[in-house]
Amino acid sequence: MDYNLIALLMFSTLMLMMITGQRVFGAIGVVAVVFALLLWGQGGTNMGFSAVMKVMKWTPILTLPMFVFMGYIMSESRIADDLYRMFHVWFGPLPGGLAIGTVLLMVMISVMNGLSVAGMAIGATIALPELMRRGYDKLMISGVIQAGSSLGILIPPSVVLVLFALIARQPVSNLWLAGVGPGLLMAVLFIAYIVLRTWMNPALAPRMTAEERAQITRAEKIRLLRAGLLPVFIFVAMMLPFLNGWASLTESSVIGVLATLLVAAVKGRLSREILETSTRQTLFITVMFMMIITAALSYGAVFDGLGAGRAIQQFFVSDMGLSPWQVLVLMQASFLIMGMFLDDTAMLVIVAPVFVSLAKALGFDLVWYGVLYTITCQIAYLTPPFGYNLFLMKAMAPPEFTLPVIYRSVFPFVLVMLLTLILVMVFPQIALWLPQHVLGR
Repeated sequence: MDYNLIALLMFSTLMLMMITGQRVFGAIGVVAVVFALLLWGQGGTNMGFSAVMKVMKWTPILTLPMFVFMGYIMSESRIADDLYRMFHVWFGPLPGGLAIGTVLLMVMISVMNGLSVAGMAIGATIALPELMRRGYDKLMISGVIQAGSSLGILIPPSVVLVLFALIARQPVSNLWLAGVGPGLLMAVLFIAYIVLRTWMNPALAPRMTAEERAQITRAEKIRLLRAGLLPVFIFVAMMLPFLNGWASLTESSVIGVLATLLVAAVKGRLSREILETSTRQTLFITVMFMMIITAALSYGAVFDGLGAGRAIQQFFVSDMGLSPWQVLVLMQASFLIMGMFLDDTAMLVIVAPVFVSLAKALGFDLVWYGVLYTITCQIAYLTPPFGYNLFLMKAMAPPEFTLPVIYRSVFPFVLVMLLTLILVMVFPQIALWLPQHVLGR
């Protein structure tokens, strides 16, 4: 059988298993092992072993449990409560101020976590009740929380960028720094949309009343500013040694964990129960990611061994006569379509190994392409029918937040994300300037 047909059969088999609801790591691993045995016999089993050893020897993977643990400690010890109270007091008097504060809260959570789910949990438990009490429109509330929490997979320390770095064989530090500019740009565009929308219709986001503002003294504002800025200490303590070359990436992640524990202890919120819950959840998430990435590397090795990447490149460039930029646009369009049915992990392990090699062959910077991929994953979190944040919002929000409301709420924010994606594609320096400036790439 032609190797191109084998690659197509391998891909279609995987998609079929995913549609039937099989666990991601099981579907990927079974397809990889079966096809490796059929193609290369007993020697094909070495591919899975090599993939495991590749993960074990890649020391930056140790940052994964560190940042997941940080996120759970923050969530369980309610460090984010003071942060949100600070944004509420300082931005509440503005039109849409509490929604703006929610986006800024998500930015702060993102720089200390690396996962979208932590932002969703904090947004649904802290921001949502307050926004509802203030009379904010349900569409505005749902959209702000879902879109803001998705920043966690773009702004460092992003776990998605860590996994992409493993597959693309790129330094995590470069990818993290490349995510800063686009992440902050997207947050600014979110805020710009909120300001514009509430200026056009102030009833969507009522500002804090004069009576409430009068009850907040200057001393209270200063106290909340000090308490709310404690999480900034975590980020500075973690990133400063790394950016100055005093500590490696892995060592900096450990410093971040110690700083988070210190802040929780100073606030008197560090207990044995919190430590136990955070450790259990971290172990669960880490093992899940390790199993998925091991299966993904095995699948990618078999798929690449068939020459599928070179065949796809030849089909687009030679047979169809497309330019590299046209191929890139098609790649991103296919990601957007798949994002409607698959989560970011499935997209990463199914398509990224092929598209990464294709992007490299076409001469594109893989760090820049990693940022494009991650933005597309953010959009996948919010696009129906299968949107990770859509289902999380439905599970965490009150009953009045129906699926139609949740689906409609994300539409304008998805447009903002698409605008950010286009801007980063047209102006690559938005992503590449910081790693070039800091690390001399």
